[in-house]
Amino acid sequence: MKILVINGPNINMLGLREPDIYGKQDYNALLEICRKAGDEAGAEIECFQSNHEGSIVDKIQEAYGAFDGIVINPAAYTHTSVAILDALKAVQLPAVEIHISDVSSREDFRQISYAGLACIKTFMGLGLEGYRQAILYLAGHISGK
Repeated sequence: MKILVINGPNINMLGLREPDIYGKQDYNALLEICRKAGDEAGAEIECFQSNHEGSIVDKIQEAYGAFDGIVINPAAYTHTSVAILDALKAVQLPAVEIHISDVSSREDFRQISYAGLACIKTFMGLGLEGYRQAILYLAGHISGK
């Protein structure tokens, strides 16, 4: 089983970017959490991060036929990108949305998630632990457990 983990803008700045909201762990810690969750789930994990919407769309399209599912944190593109939504719908892979913070309790403009409309589940407000839970959930969904 192969799971693609996609991270959007500024996730590479974890540990530096608003640590009171996003925590003090850096992007390398996130990669390690994903790797360990993949081991726990019996899944091969590939992580991808980009600050560019088109690159994220390209990566989602490349996942078709190559991955069994996607875990995605579109970051700021959550609230603006119909292109990412359309790409997720096009490839028709099961996808789980993840947010480090609880976006439902933040600014008004963060209350809509376009990508989430194409996802089977959303994990939010759990810090980096949410990635582990999202990977385990998606692996269970893919394997029918």
